[in-house]
Amino acid sequence: MNNGTIRSTMLPYGQQWIEDDDIEAVVAALKSPMLTTGPKINEFEQAVASFVGAEYAVAFSNGTAALHGACYAAGITAGDEVITSAITFAASANCARYVGANVVFADIDGRTYNIDPSDVARKITARTKAIIPVDFTGQPCHIDEIVKLARQHQLVVIQDGAHSLGAKYKGEFVGTQADMTMFSFHPVKPVTTAEGGVIVTNDERYYERLKLFRTHGITTTPFAKEQGAWYYEMIDLGYNYRMTDLQAALGVSQLKKLTPFIKRRRELAALYTELLRDVPGVTAPFQSEESESGWHLYSIQIDAATVCKSRKQIFEEMRAANIGVHVHYIPVYWFPYYEQLGYNKGLCPVAEQWYDQALTLPLYPRMQEDDVREVVYRLRQALMDGSQLDKRHSEVHHT
Repeated sequence: MNNGTIRSTMLPYGQQWIEDDDIEAVVAALKSPMLTTGPKINEFEQAVASFVGAEYAVAFSNGTAALHGACYAAGITAGDEVITSAITFAASANCARYVGANVVFADIDGRTYNIDPSDVARKITARTKAIIPVDFTGQPCHIDEIVKLARQHQLVVIQDGAHSLGAKYKGEFVGTQADMTMFSFHPVKPVTTAEGGVIVTNDERYYERLKLFRTHGITTTPFAKEQGAWYYEMIDLGYNYRMTDLQAALGVSQLKKLTPFIKRRRELAALYTELLRDVPGVTAPFQSEESESGWHLYSIQIDAATVCKSRKQIFEEMRAANIGVHVHYIPVYWFPYYEQLGYNKGLCPVAEQWYDQALTLPLYPRMQEDDVREVVYRLRQALMDGSQLDKRHSEVHHT
């Protein structure tokens, strides 16, 4: 526990955990004959598919590329509509724009902060082609309700599980309930490949289209026997979205640590929730009994009227104390690009209220319990005056 002095370095909101065996795996790949699309890609894909219980997995250079590939595989084109959450990273919406579709933003559930299935139902039209629900912060969305809606209207479900690798919904790992599910391997995610993304699916048609899309739309399989082993054809306009063997080697090593990493995240999240239980004006994240979150983020809500300070003031005081708080996320349709397309504020009122009050606290497996206690102490300091702080500091220190 900090004694009141400012820490010398910033405590980030998220961070990778790379150990010697991870480094050795990458070095071994560097010494191998193939650096780009080699045997580690297939090994990594099989490891991800096996972990979540899916038939197929296709690796991409990053999570955004993977979502783009999923939209292509789903046959989404210009004029189609895709429904996604207002509270997410921009990629969840941008991927639909990449294939020419229009984005329809659904509001969030006020408790789970995930997409609200009832609002999704209200926004389905004859032009809707797909739903992209997001497992925000690592807590799985109500995917069964989303899938039920999709089946009623013959829609494709692409689950954005960028935050939720290792999380469970109704006892099953995220990755098998939707038509396609994307996992991200950015450094702050559950495990990392430095940059990278994967789509998992149980549908062979999607699997084949995903593989085609990530490699320029080029294929050899149908033609090589007739023309020769050297021959290939480009049968559609794809992209160069391939992952490297170096990334995949790191991913294979990191996946072996996913279970203990998630366990540690849950322990730290539980400590946060306990320490924040009696802090006026602060609401800890709600957790559905149907879900087991992967706890990618720990995002609290701050009632500015109760604490008599703005979120910006609290954010800046925490950063000044070298506590790397963050805000996840700005409603996507607030961005100038989407404003130019005709989206206006007020579209998703629950999401906008969430954003106004949201503050993400540091959470990653390598954190110590004393780090959590320090974050809570600094948060109390930012929320309260000096007389209140002395009493609260003593309580936190002895908890």
